[in-house]
Amino acid sequence: MITRKRLATGACALLAALSVALLPTGAAADEPAKESPKVELVLDVSGSMRAKDIDGQSRMAAAKQAFNEVLDAVPEEVRLGIRTLGADYPGQDRKRGCKDTRQLYPVGPLDRTEAKTAVATLAPTGWTPIGPALLGAADDLGDDGATKRIVLITDGEDTCAPLDPCQVAREIAAKGIHLVIDTLGLVPDAKTRQQLTCIAEATGGTYTSIHRTEDLSRRVRQLVDRAADPVVTPVATQGAVRCDKAPQLKPGLYTDRESFGEHRWYRVDLLPGQELRASVSVSADRAVNNDYGVLLRAVTLHGREIVRGSEAGDGRTDVVSTGLRYPKPDLDDGPGDAKPAAETVCLQVSNSFSAPPSVKTVPGMPIELTVDVVDGPSSASDVASFGLGRGWWLLGALVLVGFLAGLVWGWLSRWRVAVWRTH
Repeated sequence: MITRKRLATGACALLAALSVALLPTGAAADEPAKESPKVELVLDVSGSMRAKDIDGQSRMAAAKQAFNEVLDAVPEEVRLGIRTLGADYPGQDRKRGCKDTRQLYPVGPLDRTEAKTAVATLAPTGWTPIGPALLGAADDLGDDGATKRIVLITDGEDTCAPLDPCQVAREIAAKGIHLVIDTLGLVPDAKTRQQLTCIAEATGGTYTSIHRTEDLSRRVRQLVDRAADPVVTPVATQGAVRCDKAPQLKPGLYTDRESFGEHRWYRVDLLPGQELRASVSVSADRAVNNDYGVLLRAVTLHGREIVRGSEAGDGRTDVVSTGLRYPKPDLDDGPGDAKPAAETVCLQVSNSFSAPPSVKTVPGMPIELTVDVVDGPSSASDVASFGLGRGWWLLGALVLVGFLAGLVWGWLSRWRVAVWRTH
């Protein structure tokens, strides 16, 4: 009997200890739950979206195709909604047309099939009330602590002045609810470009002009993914005219401004066994001539080029980007515990933008420079071989095929000569 009581007491004590262990601590209980990021896509469904100038199809068809691809790729943690403007009222009553905005799909967990079905029903209809649509989207996203982003997709400027959408964006930013508005202009004219740029800049967002369905899909996916990523505040820096005078950068996101045709230098320290990954984007925030490019080079302190990345544009987009990777080989184990010395890598950012004489060149165009240093590749296949990278294997295969082809050709030639001699 005493043994049973002891066993029962021990079992109760064990259960109590497990219960205490499983209960959340005071700090964990008091810690607020992290809010899921929210994104609302605001789509222009006005009558001008009937124009067929994007990949041979209408702007509306291109937008629907892009939306289907975007909806398939939305991260699970993102709460996404869709709002339309100009989708319902086809008449000429300006007062009614300027109220034509509604939430097509509520902000929340995404049902991809339901959202795609809702988008499929849209047809180009009415006015372009951008200002009211932005106000509605801000209300849809709420004022909680979540990361919030509006992605506005339109092919024209607002038709409902005096409610200036740029002023609406400034008022939204003044509320301090951490809401960013990104704008995408479908085949925009100069006035549309100016208005959408103003809306984006008022909230710290970006503006991009779109001329192809592929570009629209890719850009919207990037913006939705950016909402899911932790917010990174860019650090303002100023590149130098020479590497030895350049600022020393650590891994992070940096902003600068560069004049037309300018070269700017930055420095990064890299230890043996590490890999440098860098990318740069230059935004044409004013009218520029067609045919431009951006160059990102990694060179040594002595001026020897290590690797480069470049990209060209032809006026079809307002942002041009490029990047590079440089894995620094690890050192063989040597005597002693001496710490290996870091190599200073010089990063040069250059652009070949030009502009009409009437365009101001000051301040320079915005630059966004990303620097990351990670552990170098451990597999030999990830490292360049004789400067050829994975092209080394292709070259080896071509040599082998050529050798075998030579043997076969030689055997056929000897056989033909033997047959000719016998006859």
